[in-house]
Amino acid sequence: MRRTLGIVFAFIVAVALPSAQTRSKTLDIYVVDTEGGKATLFVSPSGESLLIDAGNPGGRDTDRIMAVVSEIGLKQIDYLLLTHYHVDHIGGVQELAKRIPIKHFLDHGPSVEEREQVTGFQQAYAELYGKAAHTVLKAGDKVPIAGLDWRIVTSAGKAIKTPLPGGGKPNPYCADFKPRENTHDPENGQSVGSIVTFGTFKTIDLGDLLWNNEGDLMCPNNPIGTVDVYLVSHHGTDPSGSTALVHALAPRVAIMQNGTRKGGTVQTLQTLHTSPGLEDIWQLHWAYSGGSEYNPSGLFIANIDDPDALARVITTPPGGGRGMGPGGPPPAGPPAAGAPPAGAPAAGAPVAGPPPGGGRGPGGGRGGHTGPAFVIKLSAQEDGTFTVTNTRNNFSKTYRR
Repeated sequence: MRRTLGIVFAFIVAVALPSAQTRSKTLDIYVVDTEGGKATLFVSPSGESLLIDAGNPGGRDTDRIMAVVSEIGLKQIDYLLLTHYHVDHIGGVQELAKRIPIKHFLDHGPSVEEREQVTGFQQAYAELYGKAAHTVLKAGDKVPIAGLDWRIVTSAGKAIKTPLPGGGKPNPYCADFKPRENTHDPENGQSVGSIVTFGTFKTIDLGDLLWNNEGDLMCPNNPIGTVDVYLVSHHGTDPSGSTALVHALAPRVAIMQNGTRKGGTVQTLQTLHTSPGLEDIWQLHWAYSGGSEYNPSGLFIANIDDPDALARVITTPPGGGRGMGPGGPPPAGPPAAGAPPAGAPAAGAPVAGPPPGGGRGPGGGRGGHTGPAFVIKLSAQEDGTFTVTNTRNNFSKTYRR
């Protein structure tokens, strides 16, 4: 059964992703659907690869990662960076290591939680990195990938103190920043956070970094400056994503690794919609909590439930419509149906989607469907121009410098 699913995944990926032989000299980022977990593959212009996290256990997420790896022609993972040790981020590590060589493991050091979310993981992980290279990252470190400036800005609860190029100015959004108590899951606050720069293109990935850690990083001065793409923290859930972080970064594009029932909250989507200069939000899933008011157009969503499931959610919002939350609806989003953004598929053009009978399950977390899953791909050029592609419908949008 796994072999059959793997063939299906590979076929879907092959339709939309170029092979290694045809790939141009771009920084390519593949945001893999792990149903509210995390697995993001970076392939540098030099061909070096770095995978941030490996999704959930059970083989499904590993199949999805390997479908991308196989199609783009990677023979090894040069770096596997584990942001922290929660199951939706490290559950697939052991299975992935059986499928493809991993040359170098990166992490923040030992877990700060006594109870492992994946039983026996620390011992098994030590055995894996004992046969390869292993680096415990500290804030301020660099990952040596040719052609990229990969800076570690948070690790083990610490943030960089020295501003990066373009950073260092006072952050006006700190004036309204209010700390929030976090009494559980302290591993989230240990997350390894990265700023990746290719020429004039810049993106940020902070794993599941918590609200207060964002304040430590961004206040009173913003050490990062602005970014082009914000890989949304913590799957788009409320313990992360403060305006002191998001609005100060002022991303042009946000890409969210959410599930249907995990992430994409009203708070997160309101913060994104009101962020200065934000042009688009791309999501791995249509977020049930965001409802019809906050989710972006389907053009920007990689995986969508079958129509009946969506209809039930839209027509019966939780709490009698409380999903609007404080502050009312967001500013106008993408054009309405009938007036798609430039680059949208022409009317009547074939659009890839789930196979017949392959409707999506309720999703979220380690549950969800086991059928085909679609990737969001980003390709960045050295001049700062970048293109984002939804592999479900082949819709692409280019953001020019």
